[in-house]
Amino acid sequence: MSVPQYRKAAAVALVAGLGLSLTACSTKSDDKGATAGGKVTITVDCQPVGAQKELLKNWNDDVVEFQKQNPDIIIKSVSVGEQCNNPPDFTARLAGGTVTDVFYGYMTDVQQVLDSGQAMDITQYANKDTVPTWDSIDPALKEVFTDGGKLYAVPVKNYSMGLIYNKVLFQQAGLDVNNPPKTWADVRAAAKKISALGNGIAGYSEYSAGNTGGWHFTSLLYSQGGQVLTADGKKADFNNPMGKQVLQNLKDMRYGDNSMGARQLLQWGDLLTNAGAGKVGMFIGAPDATQAIVSQFQGKFQDWAMAPLPGQDGAAKGTLGGGEGYFFKKDLTPEQVKAGLKWIAYQKLTPGKGQFDYVRAKPQNYPVGLPQPLLFANGSEAQKQELELRKANANVDTANFAIFEATPVPIKGEPRNAQAIYAVLDAAMSGVLTNPNSNIDALLKTAEEKVNQLLAAES
Repeated sequence: MSVPQYRKAAAVALVAGLGLSLTACSTKSDDKGATAGGKVTITVDCQPVGAQKELLKNWNDDVVEFQKQNPDIIIKSVSVGEQCNNPPDFTARLAGGTVTDVFYGYMTDVQQVLDSGQAMDITQYANKDTVPTWDSIDPALKEVFTDGGKLYAVPVKNYSMGLIYNKVLFQQAGLDVNNPPKTWADVRAAAKKISALGNGIAGYSEYSAGNTGGWHFTSLLYSQGGQVLTADGKKADFNNPMGKQVLQNLKDMRYGDNSMGARQLLQWGDLLTNAGAGKVGMFIGAPDATQAIVSQFQGKFQDWAMAPLPGQDGAAKGTLGGGEGYFFKKDLTPEQVKAGLKWIAYQKLTPGKGQFDYVRAKPQNYPVGLPQPLLFANGSEAQKQELELRKANANVDTANFAIFEATPVPIKGEPRNAQAIYAVLDAAMSGVLTNPNSNIDALLKTAEEKVNQLLAAES
């Protein structure tokens, strides 16, 4: 899931770590963040809204505790409505210069944030003094938010995709839940058996609308060893045998086997609604997709397990990974930047605190045990602490993710201009899933031309 990331998907919190504090009506701090008492004030955005009352309370509690520990810092949370799961809103705030002091964005947002001129270089401030676990954070995640040797954001969440499957349907179809499909041929065979159960069950389900189709096309392409763009990022690079194989696999399941269900043009909530109702045998997603199935679509954790993304003839050659981070608005004072980093460190990057407060999350029935986010490098001190806490407080069966964790697939990031490219690729995905006579060569050629036009317009 998590989000392309697809913003709505990514908005689902993994653990009790996001929420709302005092809502301010302005995104600007008074007098460069300084108060009469010499305290430093920072504004922070992107807390859950709506029904996430426990998460909201958790955030408020974290703000109170953080301010007790740092009496010279004041945290003001600013409600920005749907900015955090709606790309146009985020872009509008960037263009208008109304982002908060510390503002949330996806890895796919890096280029537009830099182009807007709204973010500042925080390289000199990000270290063990402001973020005690800094040396434990996966260097690859830091690199995503780095441009020209300068760091512009701190990673706070990441994900990678795999194959999510319904153990109940596997058993009913006579499949081994401990030996999930390893290749796309295996997926096709399993999907046929599952769909044969009837009752409107799709053996395999896939997105094809709302940018989600292009998002998943990218991960499927990575599994083939392909890439969306050329190495220099200037041309489309999916109109080739690997891109054709992605669409052919789907067309074969959809129309050759009729194992993907009749309803198509699915977006994020559509597929997960079906999954929660027990009508989907397999789909690709990140670990937190299982959380969404349970918390938003009335499914059961015990029904689901996860395996690595399949490959064409063997292990997948890559899988899509993405994530989120917090940027810092231009012209903040050094004191504000340091205060913001300390807050992020407390709430997002400290085992046992904030989003990693598994002791708090467990009785609230937020899932503990999912292998996400995996922010810390393997073998690092913080990674060992987080893993120990996660296992000690697990309220979901970690065995359901054991195969996924034990068989990692190389992670590739999202392409430049990801959202716009995903929108183009939706048409190719919907084409093969809604038209039995679709021409794969023509679909990819059209998509290639449109992506090249998009890239040329921005160069």
